[in-house]
Amino acid sequence: MLIASPRIPVIRRVFTIAALAICALPAMSQEWPSRPIRVIVSFPPGSSPDVIARAVAPGLQQALGQPIVIENKAGASGTLGADFVAKSDPDGYTVLMTSGSSMAIAIHTFDRLPFNPTKDLLPVAAGARLDLYLVARPSPSYKTYAEFQRYLQANPGKLTYASPGTGSAPHIAAELFKSKTKSYAVHIPYKGSAPALQDLLAGVVDFTFDPGIALNFVRSGKLSLLAVGAPKRLESFPDVPTLNELGVKDFDVGTTHAFYVPARTPKAVIDRLNKEINRQLMQPEVAKQIRQLGAEPTPMSPTELAQVIAADSKRYGAIVKEHGIKE
Repeated sequence: MLIASPRIPVIRRVFTIAALAICALPAMSQEWPSRPIRVIVSFPPGSSPDVIARAVAPGLQQALGQPIVIENKAGASGTLGADFVAKSDPDGYTVLMTSGSSMAIAIHTFDRLPFNPTKDLLPVAAGARLDLYLVARPSPSYKTYAEFQRYLQANPGKLTYASPGTGSAPHIAAELFKSKTKSYAVHIPYKGSAPALQDLLAGVVDFTFDPGIALNFVRSGKLSLLAVGAPKRLESFPDVPTLNELGVKDFDVGTTHAFYVPARTPKAVIDRLNKEINRQLMQPEVAKQIRQLGAEPTPMSPTELAQVIAADSKRYGAIVKEHGIKE
């Protein structure tokens, strides 16, 4: 006669639990993403962060197998959207795309931010390094940079310049330019580079330091590119000199537009996003859209991105302090 061992049910339970755990491993690894991902762009449609986000989104959606939903939450020099993401659940389903200025400059220009850029958000992937370009509406008073500078110096306060907002990189670039050239123009802040560009095209303002979205209008002859506010000339406009070449020395106001997630987002999610975004940046069609901004795709690791933002913050912090720029 066979006598059942009392240990058999226990052993069965152990093997059952182990089998369930093994079966669950693939499901756990594939758990994210299991629903649509929101990319919050902290500037209006048509802005340079928006262009980069929408260039990356289709391929990212295909790679992750979930819809990528882009939402524009503009305001307060990009900090409104950044604050929204910083306070979102750290589950990988809310991602921020913002300008370098909202991460590297706002901390110096606002007396108080509702979030801490270095603690409440984690860097995921860089989109592109954005330089700025001195763009003006056509005027009979100036057709070249030299004529523009002479007119600006001879008529203090007569010209107006647009920026995406007080404390933004284009605003600081213009103030730095005014200081270095000993000139004066009136600042007109907007809620993003796209509406600033629209008023430049309409003749409401006279010039701007553009993050690249005006270059197509330069190509069509509707606007004039007077100088390149970057360390080197543009390949698409090889005859237009840099401000450094024109005597405005040490003029480098570039920033890096990038993707971020809320603090405490799992590292596995960040690593997957970084991998897939970097892969998209190297796709010819995505790179083409970014280069139309006069920018270059900049795939890098989250650690490298953090180092770039920290260096930019240090450099801009000194400029902000010197010129007393505040929101």
